[in-house]
Amino acid sequence: MRLSELKGIGPKTEELFSKIGVNSVEELKEYYPVHYDSYTEPENIEDCRAGSKCAISVTVTDPVSMYKAGKLTIISLDVRDSTGKIRLVWYNSPFIRSVVKRGSSYVFRGNIVSKKGSLVMEHPEIFKPEQYQSKLSTLNPVYGLTKGLTNNTVVKAIHSAFEATGDVPEYLPEQIAKALDLMGEETAVSYIHFPPDQDSLVRARSRLAFDEFFLFILALRMLRQEEGDKASGFRIPETWLTEDVIERLPFRLTKGQMNVWREIEQDLSSGRRMSRLVQGDVGSGKTILAFLAMIMTASSGYQSVLMAPTEVLARQHYEKLANMCREQGLDTVRPVLLTGTLTAAERRATLEEIESGLANAIVGTHALIQSSVKYRNPALIITDEQHRFGVYQRQALAERDCPPHMLVMSATPIPRTLGVIFYGDLDISILDELPARRLPIKNCVVDPSWRPNAMKFIKREVDAGHQAYIVCPMIEPAEGLQAENVTEYTAKLKKLFPNIAIGSLHGRMKASEKNTVMQDFADGKISILVSTTVIEVGVDVPNATVMMIENAERFGLATLHQLRGRVGRSDLQSYCIFMAGVQSEDISRRLDILNHSNNGFEIAEKDFELRGPGDLLGIRQSGDAAFRIADISRDRDILKAAGELAAAVMHDDPALILEENDLLRVKMREYMHSDVRTIVL
Repeated sequence: MRLSELKGIGPKTEELFSKIGVNSVEELKEYYPVHYDSYTEPENIEDCRAGSKCAISVTVTDPVSMYKAGKLTIISLDVRDSTGKIRLVWYNSPFIRSVVKRGSSYVFRGNIVSKKGSLVMEHPEIFKPEQYQSKLSTLNPVYGLTKGLTNNTVVKAIHSAFEATGDVPEYLPEQIAKALDLMGEETAVSYIHFPPDQDSLVRARSRLAFDEFFLFILALRMLRQEEGDKASGFRIPETWLTEDVIERLPFRLTKGQMNVWREIEQDLSSGRRMSRLVQGDVGSGKTILAFLAMIMTASSGYQSVLMAPTEVLARQHYEKLANMCREQGLDTVRPVLLTGTLTAAERRATLEEIESGLANAIVGTHALIQSSVKYRNPALIITDEQHRFGVYQRQALAERDCPPHMLVMSATPIPRTLGVIFYGDLDISILDELPARRLPIKNCVVDPSWRPNAMKFIKREVDAGHQAYIVCPMIEPAEGLQAENVTEYTAKLKKLFPNIAIGSLHGRMKASEKNTVMQDFADGKISILVSTTVIEVGVDVPNATVMMIENAERFGLATLHQLRGRVGRSDLQSYCIFMAGVQSEDISRRLDILNHSNNGFEIAEKDFELRGPGDLLGIRQSGDAAFRIADISRDRDILKAAGELAAAVMHDDPALILEENDLLRVKMREYMHSDVRTIVL
């Protein structure tokens, strides 16, 4: 159903929604809030802190003043309570003078900023005390926006979407939903947008996280069943060629890498089909193991395929593999790159090489699974971060008369017990040490008052010939959400550092634009890259030595650790600055964990311990994640329940032919043939 069919949405508004990736009523209902604005009890003025949003209850005693500053009309008012004084400021709002009366009591609520050493509340909302009392404890959704699209417009559109679509039938059998105490799916979708209270929001989020896990796990189980047993038509004998390659590498593989390589080698030569997950922290050296497996496959006359989640990363993998083959004289390995941006002539030539078998080490993105690609004898499929591609993409690679070996690489720190549930019957190998040549990243957790020092430090690193990342949680400003955003931050940096090449990157850019920016950063043409979390699976830039993450309190520790892994990828000393926009004891305790550990598994474990199920931080996952809401580490109990149910369904009704599973069968058919859950490439 098109958005324009909803009341109040015309062509211009529909175009604005398209910019945030919402093109239908169904997608609108799944456009979950990034945050919730909660009305809390008013605070004492002395307790207000820069970077926070707070409410104060005061009686106005001073007059409202108005003055001009360039094109701005500034309205200001000094207010006080028994604990202190603060200035309120409104911009281009002269009507405030007729709204606020001396001698009257109000509750003012707004964002607190520090200006010239004093605290200022900017553009506060104004309530009579009784009005504010009625709003206490309510949760108001805050959405990701684009210029011209207001939060109120999104709220109204979502209300209209629910009215237009009516009730959606529950796909889970009633007895299962009751046994697991799950909120109804349609109710959960409604409450995730408009929660009546905190408990309802927690239950809604749990239900939607369950759905994401359950559908993914069940789809993998069904796919595994279709693939049949593990006998392989591709027996790839061990070869001295890979041993020679290892000996000639300019670095020594770690003990962990050698152990995992032996496991892969045994899988490929066993006569049984390999289904292995190589799980290693960021920078642990998974890629070289994938290259060795591709070399081993080529030595037996077969093809291998390496599928990366971004085009720039695919190109980087290809160039590294091609350079290795050239430097080591590996004439039997012939790499090619297949992506969506090849010219027609390049694509045609590459497809011919793949179909003839001349190309036997094929690297690319989702372009690898298009129907026009005809493989000759693919014996090995390697995917990077399996759950980012979705089940349909995985199925397209594996659906052949003679199923190939499967190798999955992941930097997601999942404990082995959860990995068994999440990845099905994949054999799991863990890389738990970093290459010896890497220096530990130096970390610090600071507040916004330290930002000028951080900027000086970043400039020193850039002047020394290095590069830096700055990560913001938002693409553009959002109503009701006090957080740094890529658009404004980039503009500020360009004014601050006019002679430094600065670029910006986010998930709403066209694929070609993202590829250009990431390639320019990899090539050193951009010195400072301002980005959202899309760089989490971005590109290997050994020259990048600094990362600063703004509003670090808004991210889970596991995400922060993944982001930090973009630096420290060479023998250069690297640094990560976690800028906490909101100060509290709990936030300080959480972020301090990153100061004392570079181990992703340990960080994920401590993150889970500190963040209970009621923690609303990061309700909606980053735009490129496969799961909109579910978090593998935080939602471990939900993951276990979803895994158990998927196993029970496959045991009792593997083909979903029972009447009670009619709606589940329809749901699974839609899920397994949808590309909605794939990364934006």
